[in-house]
Amino acid sequence: MRRSTINHQCHTTSLISYWVGRILLSILGWKVEGEVPPGCKFVLVGAPHTSNWDFPIGLATLYVFRLHVTWVGKDTLFKWPFGGFMRWLGGIGVDRSHPAGVADHLANRIKDAQSMVLVITPSGTRGKREYWKSGFYRIALAADVPLLCGALDYQSKTARLGLSFKPTGDLKSDMDRIRDYYKDMSAAYPENATPIRLREEDDLPLPNKDS
Repeated sequence: MRRSTINHQCHTTSLISYWVGRILLSILGWKVEGEVPPGCKFVLVGAPHTSNWDFPIGLATLYVFRLHVTWVGKDTLFKWPFGGFMRWLGGIGVDRSHPAGVADHLANRIKDAQSMVLVITPSGTRGKREYWKSGFYRIALAADVPLLCGALDYQSKTARLGLSFKPTGDLKSDMDRIRDYYKDMSAAYPENATPIRLREEDDLPLPNKDS
């Protein structure tokens, strides 16, 4: 397993978690690349998301990076009998049928926290959709924290942390950077991968041909 670089002090997990993650990835044949940028608060983008395996592999990867994270999942995951375990793993249940106010709530949680890494999978589901959900972007922009892009490349069996930047509010430019980062990442089921595009991008004004 290629060594990851650990250079953070704000959200470090236990050595037990580190070794659990490292052993699991070793058994599954995955390697880890990248590093955690300086800082104590991030919105971590998890993509592509097309398989149930994304969760254990992604969580093991974050353990190897020694990251204690908070993640968002559908509220049905937090019911009996596994709800307590999911919350212990850092999960927050969200009712996807009533999304209003969720982004603002999560942005305020990050603002109020001394240290917080919030993991979001923008595709929202393992099945293919027309767009990514924009909550990850709106949360990072409102909380004034960087986005950190994490990827599971199934073709090379490499888990990566890479691109990190603060969203500027220039939606197309920021999304172009994200699209460029993920363009060579292979999902477990590529036919189910949601295109990296936000519905809000369709509402942007067309460029002036004379400019």
